[in-house]
Amino acid sequence: MCRHRQYHPRVAVVLVTDADDPRIADYRNVPDPALVLERRLFVAEGRQVVRRLLAANRLVTRSVMVTAAALDALGNDVDRDATSIFLVPQTVMDMVTGFNIHRGCLALGERPAPLDWRALARGAGRLAILERIANADNVGAIFRNAMAFGVDAVLLGPDCSDPLYRKAIRTSMAATLALPFAHIEPWPDGLRELRNKGITVIGLSPCAGASPLRDVVTTAPGRIAIVVGHEGDGLTREVMDACDTVARIPMAPGVDSLNVATAVAIALYELAGLTETERTERRAERTEVPEATGSQTGERGSGDERIKMIKDPRSSPFPRFSV
Repeated sequence: MCRHRQYHPRVAVVLVTDADDPRIADYRNVPDPALVLERRLFVAEGRQVVRRLLAANRLVTRSVMVTAAALDALGNDVDRDATSIFLVPQTVMDMVTGFNIHRGCLALGERPAPLDWRALARGAGRLAILERIANADNVGAIFRNAMAFGVDAVLLGPDCSDPLYRKAIRTSMAATLALPFAHIEPWPDGLRELRNKGITVIGLSPCAGASPLRDVVTTAPGRIAIVVGHEGDGLTREVMDACDTVARIPMAPGVDSLNVATAVAIALYELAGLTETERTERRAERTEVPEATGSQTGERGSGDERIKMIKDPRSSPFPRFSV
């Protein structure tokens, strides 16, 4: 064991120069998600993500493997009394992990016990629910957007990528480590359970028969869950039938879809812009004042609260929304 007092006086920084050293065996082949899952671990990659793992009170960091430059960058973010630190040359890190770690910084966390989805939903005002989102980057981006717009928890339906997979953690900027999530079962009957508990369940779909998103979120009562589906196929018919309503994001002619994480961000932005009191007022206005007819570029409603869809003055085919 070698103590490097120039870094952290109270931490035993273990210098490892052999890629076959058993002390760093858990870092071997970390790109293989099944292998890491089997060990009941997850991998945090990059200095900022590792910092956030170290700061997460509900998670246990088993160890950190860093180059000298990365250790300097982490500074006092490493718990000097609780975290094992393996200091390795960049070549050893690449050999052990099986790929090039550009920032020279990895950490292993211990997977927490699964959370109960009903308990998460019970105290949630806003939920994001995923069905068959198989791409880890999309899952990570959805978590990052959900955290940015105040979602309380993410619920996962079948065939979703693991939020604690290395790529999902990295893309989320560690939001998957901070935002609670759980697998929802039975599926899709769990959505009906949410509705029975007073949560308005809104599915997102580009289908023409769906109501415009803004009309839905501005009048939806109480707590809200946004449901999104597979990157290519969207929501299954069974899931759409289990929702209170299905909403669409208006797009330019000829455009049939958005990236799923982008769609979630738009929906949550619309939702975040209104308080429950404002949504109640909007519902009352819609029952009192009938909507005026008009073209897509015209006006709907009346008074200060009417919604306008205004064409870009630079002749862009994309509509802009303003309230």
